[in-house]
Amino acid sequence: MPATKRVLVVDDSETIRRSAEIFLRLTGLQVTLAVDGFDALAKIADHDPHLILVDIMMPKLDGYQLCQIVKQHPAYAHVPVVMLSSKDGVFDRARGRIAGSDQYLTKPFTRDGLLAAVNEQLKPASAA
Repeated sequence: MPATKRVLVVDDSETIRRSAEIFLRLTGLQVTLAVDGFDALAKIADHDPHLILVDIMMPKLDGYQLCQIVKQHPAYAHVPVVMLSSKDGVFDRARGRIAGSDQYLTKPFTRDGLLAAVNEQLKPASAA
């Protein structure tokens, strides 16, 4: 049986963090929560997540900056990052891609939308 996948949820909204945590834990994922980008950096080092879900608009260190730091670090560059944002403009999505994000999910997300994004990013690479 494969090891439990670890997901880090980074959002300054407790409602979003808790909703994501509930949805993800029900599917058997191990979930770690971070309240901002600086908190996330410590938890990335401690928990070595397989996937990071990060809010864009956060105080101090925003989601774009956090994503860039993760993607520039050799030990974590391979970890998929899904941006969470209430902004759904072309510019916001483009900026997320430039920062290195692997996917963009608009808030408020649905359980099915969140799980589809997570499953997409955690699926094993095809052997073909």
